[in-house]
Amino acid sequence: MSREMQLPGPKGAAWVERDSAVISPSYTRSYPYVMDHGSGTEVWDVDGNRFLDFSSGIAVTSTGHSHPAVVKAIQEQAERFIHMSGTDFYYPQQIELAERLARLAPGEEPKKVFFTNSGAESVEAAFKLARYVTGRPRMLAFIGGFHGRTMGALSLTGSKAVHRRGFMPLVPGVTHVPYGYCYRCALNREYPECDLACLRYIEDEVFKHYVPADEVAAVFVEPIQGEGGYVVPPPEFHTRLKALCEKHGILFVADEVQSGIGRTGKMFAIEHWGVVPDMICLAKGIASGLPLGAMIARASLMTWPPGAHANTFGGNPLACAAALVTLDLVENEYAANAAAVGASMLEKLKAMQGRHPSMGDVRGKGLMLGVEIVNDKATKERAPELRNQLVEACFNRGLLVLGCGPNTLRFMPPLNTAIGLADDALGIFDEALNEVEAGI
Repeated sequence: MSREMQLPGPKGAAWVERDSAVISPSYTRSYPYVMDHGSGTEVWDVDGNRFLDFSSGIAVTSTGHSHPAVVKAIQEQAERFIHMSGTDFYYPQQIELAERLARLAPGEEPKKVFFTNSGAESVEAAFKLARYVTGRPRMLAFIGGFHGRTMGALSLTGSKAVHRRGFMPLVPGVTHVPYGYCYRCALNREYPECDLACLRYIEDEVFKHYVPADEVAAVFVEPIQGEGGYVVPPPEFHTRLKALCEKHGILFVADEVQSGIGRTGKMFAIEHWGVVPDMICLAKGIASGLPLGAMIARASLMTWPPGAHANTFGGNPLACAAALVTLDLVENEYAANAAAVGASMLEKLKAMQGRHPSMGDVRGKGLMLGVEIVNDKATKERAPELRNQLVEACFNRGLLVLGCGPNTLRFMPPLNTAIGLADDALGIFDEALNEVEAGI
């Protein structure tokens, strides 16, 4: 049984106080965890308390904390050189990584890669390239989708009003449509074999009445919505969306910032549906914690001239060295582990539903799993406050998890998490849920 701790400890509390004086209040902190060091899935705070990290720094530390092979690659690269901007010079590490990503990306057509520092920058690059190569001004994105907080990426984001409040006007020409399920299904959290009325809505309403299809450059879509609540779409959603894009000459952009690089048990989540995107946006888990992103596009699309878009730090040598090792580990072992451990966790979470009245829908693929927290299973009434209490109760027992969407708790541990640690985490989750349900 886990032990409830008194948190934060004195050292942690002191750091939190210092933070409040100098750090932007726009940062979101779910609980006062102050990191000291970590190894794999285990982390310790500055007071010496041990935790299981099932947040992975928001799905970033894909090979766990301070993986020896990743650390070695970073150290060896730092001894050779730390920076030489790839937008003006050449270095083997960046070229090798681009070759690797081009090979791994779905589809037979050759690919080219633009390197960035983050997911938002990858989305911005795809936004610009889509406009440039098509000559079209408009974009489609989805309600509940999250693509970043810079102005172009924010214009595509449709997750929470707080992301947009106070920042209007945004980039014009973006239209948001329902994701995966019709409004009724989405509001009721009913996920049947949906008839995909959302896609008929695009064709029959959006394109006919206020967005000419021949003015739409691209559709930006997450294979599985992340910030929106770890929502997995119906089986035919992506294939039919791709067909709709091809019908109208619209580019299909897969935002794999959170779902890519083995997170769902495949290198790219879109592979679960057999769809070949025109562009893929990456970041988060690609370099095991170092800042790195990438926008991969079909080579025939990447026709912009020198100077049209650039990035001083994108694809920096240290991050590229870490990414090459990360891709080796994920491709050869850790994606398969994520699939196996994730399937085990999903089965056990669904078994818990029978004894927990506040557990609603359980969903996900690989180690991208979400549990909706509800007040009443019959009405599926969302319980955001209860979800927040549950996240804090897990923290107090030594498990780091985060929320997403209105009322979902997400599990996104390192891809190499052992089945024993996954079971330990579920045990803590079970205890924490007992506690918050007792207080209802």
